[in-house]
Amino acid sequence: MDAIQQHMIDSYRAAQHGELPPPLPGRHDWAVARDVRDRRRFDAVMAGLPARRRWRTALRGLFTQGHGHRPTPPDSSTPPGGSGPSGV
Repeated sequence: MDAIQQHMIDSYRAAQHGELPPPLPGRHDWAVARDVRDRRRFDAVMAGLPARRRWRTALRGLFTQGHGHRPTPPDSSTPPGGSGPSGV
């Protein structure tokens, strides 16, 4: 039985008992997602961690040197196309 069939049965039962029908399936999905996000932010603040952009900051730290600085440019002493100072 899928969600639509279950909703139809619940609506029929509610009508038989004179109650309000249940909400449509998926109606509150975005509200639940927002509640989960807000709860994670609240838990982070209570733990003393940054509440936002934790994943982005962590990934930036993996791909850069130091604390958020840009990586150093390649060494310019090697001529282009050469494998070393002698060019061999």
